[in-house]
Amino acid sequence: MNTSLNLPKLSYKGNEDKKMTLHLFLQVVGKIRMKMTPRKNHWWYVTLYVSTEGLTTGAVPYNSGLDKFRITLNVIQHTLEVNTSKGELESFPLHESLTVADFYKKLSTITRKLNIPVSILDVPYDLGIDTPFGEITEYHHYDKDYTRRLWRCLLWVDDVFTEFSGRFYGKTCPVHLYWHSMDLAVTRFSGKEAPAMGDDARLSDKDAYSHECISFGFWAGDENVTEPAFYSYTYPSPEGIDREKLSPSSSEWVNSNGSPMAILKYNTLIAEDDPRKALLDFMESAYQAGAKRANWDLEKLKVPSLDNL
Repeated sequence: MNTSLNLPKLSYKGNEDKKMTLHLFLQVVGKIRMKMTPRKNHWWYVTLYVSTEGLTTGAVPYNSGLDKFRITLNVIQHTLEVNTSKGELESFPLHESLTVADFYKKLSTITRKLNIPVSILDVPYDLGIDTPFGEITEYHHYDKDYTRRLWRCLLWVDDVFTEFSGRFYGKTCPVHLYWHSMDLAVTRFSGKEAPAMGDDARLSDKDAYSHECISFGFWAGDENVTEPAFYSYTYPSPEGIDREKLSPSSSEWVNSNGSPMAILKYNTLIAEDDPRKALLDFMESAYQAGAKRANWDLEKLKVPSLDNL
């Protein structure tokens, strides 16, 4: 294994409650950002970001845009922090016995104290939990070591994704964390509209997939993929994409809700001699597979050389 990067090992099995606790914390924070931030295409306005301290909303407007606040889950200090453009700072510690209910109530107390007028739909999204945040006491498993290792991984992945996104001349989203599924993602768009979804499709999906795209991401594992992994999928999924070759050889095509998805497991990646190159190769091979099969204009979307500038 290449140890020069000092990439941490991660596992989903045995850490399910730790991940769910963190996930629910981030959903509370993310819903506040969603409620207070002006709309942007494809739900780009609701996301969180990897920062030098942990995971953050970035600057969010309030007071008719005259002021801004930022919520940060500080992984170095293990605190939840809210600071404003007025110079205010409020925080509380994150620890193993802190329930989701207590997290929600403490953060709500802070927003009221700072006169940030926000009210969210206070139930988890797409996690199979119908209990309001303020009543969830069964998840109280914030773990400092697990959270720090995951964040250290996300710091590196964020950087690799950012490099990859700069190799494309078309519309590309920022590298950001979607709190509904807790995956760090970056997406490329061909510029063409996708076929309209049916009336029974979720509003979130209709907005996310209004145009042809190839998405790349990393998540810490779930009940379906029970270990941390990188993924890529093309929407709409073109016929025969899973017959295209992926790199490195440890990556594979799997079935995801009836469509092929490219998968590269994290703990396999960090055993590569050059994990960064291997991840960039994975993303490029998945992009080439989708763009080729979907008839994207590969040359037009390639970043031109800057040698003559």
